[in-house]
Amino acid sequence: MRAFVGLPCPEGWIGPLVRAQGRLPAGRRVEADDLHLTLAFLDDQPEDRLATLDETLDARPLPAATLRAVSYEALGAGQPRAVVLDVAADDGLTSLRDRVRSAARTAGITLARDRFRPHMTLTRYSRSAPCDTDRLPGLLARLGRPDLPPVQATGATLWSSVLTPDGPLYEPLSTYPLRAA
Repeated sequence: MRAFVGLPCPEGWIGPLVRAQGRLPAGRRVEADDLHLTLAFLDDQPEDRLATLDETLDARPLPAATLRAVSYEALGAGQPRAVVLDVAADDGLTSLRDRVRSAARTAGITLARDRFRPHMTLTRYSRSAPCDTDRLPGLLARLGRPDLPPVQATGATLWSSVLTPDGPLYEPLSTYPLRAA
């Protein structure tokens, strides 16, 4: 099963992010209910490993993290593949990510090495329907700095992710409360 662990978008951020999506060039917008910040992409895993991860995350206290919106950015050099909301990679969020990745490794899941760039994907662009790269910088500049208050994340979620021609379908499998460190 294809899966990931992440933080759901704070409720108070959803409306402003949906409005920002409406001001972006056409692409595949991420549904409001699917907006999230990925802590660990697990790829395809056997169900027994995901069950072990679930038990491990349920038994470990996960540290609290505050989400702070930084900016709207395009991902992908040359031809953007997505527009995202970048989130500050502060110590709390980095510690939470490290704890989740450690739990995944304990469960026997091999994770790709990657640089942590916390973000929420708003809109995706495909090769067959690329973004208008000439207009995008101006549109992002007009969006300005996100006017989103810092929010304490309350829980991490283990999601399954099924790829379809219309985009991924996410289903929450389990949620884990975040506690003060």
